[in-house]
Amino acid sequence: MTPAPLARVYHRLGTIRIMESKERALIDALRNMKSVIVAYSGGADSAYLAWAAQQALGDNAVAITADSASFPESHRRDAEQFARDHAIRHEYIETHEFDNPAYVANNPDRCFHCKDELFSCLDQLAKERGIAHVIYGVNVDDLGDYRPGQGAAKLHQVKAPLVEAGLTKAEIRELSKRAGLATWDRPASACLSSRIPYGTPVTIENVRTVDRGEDAIRALGFRQFRVRYHGDIVRIEIAPEEMSRAMNAEMAREFSAIFKKLGFHYVTLDLEGYRQGSLNAVLPVLQ
Repeated sequence: MTPAPLARVYHRLGTIRIMESKERALIDALRNMKSVIVAYSGGADSAYLAWAAQQALGDNAVAITADSASFPESHRRDAEQFARDHAIRHEYIETHEFDNPAYVANNPDRCFHCKDELFSCLDQLAKERGIAHVIYGVNVDDLGDYRPGQGAAKLHQVKAPLVEAGLTKAEIRELSKRAGLATWDRPASACLSSRIPYGTPVTIENVRTVDRGEDAIRALGFRQFRVRYHGDIVRIEIAPEEMSRAMNAEMAREFSAIFKKLGFHYVTLDLEGYRQGSLNAVLPVLQ
């Protein structure tokens, strides 16, 4: 083997050892916590954390999912299936963020109010059951993004074991793959309220409309996408690698039929395609 390929092999082995070391540190840290509630949405990060907590603590770890209108039905199904597949204790807790005018107003701090409600409920549950810690699945890469929910986590002293172990999104996906977790390549996900532009009130009705629209697009075979709600207008974002399937007359008719049936007057396809947090583009203007 020539020096260059050999160097790549050594680099790969070194990377694997680092990831495995981080995973061991994560499991050890979770074991030392004695008992935990995992804030669990079923996405790649929270699923990996719930799996790791179950490995470390068994039934002393319980994954709790918010029972909320902003939680997509497809995510609910996936979260339940993953928990069954890996013998993870899984429960729902009812949250009431839609009763909070500050959440419904949908200002840029909306996510804070959502997570404040969730962590308040989980704090109370932990106290009632004598569970030592509430934890959630933020990773190192998330720290540089605009995520008001992290402020709520700090306020409630929710622990972030993935950050403490130094795990990045790519490492979590790779470790999930090595562990045989189906979530290893699950597309990035977020609550349905993130599809509503800042300043447009978030209602149970408009998030359910978005959910039905996204289920319909999923049924067409698309994997990574978002339905953005703009009143009478729907803006569909499709991942660039899937865009060629979306940009033809037949698919245009499919999209129009789906979304006009849901009550939209105008159906648009965003030519920039899917990009995470696209609605944050207006933040410099709003702030």
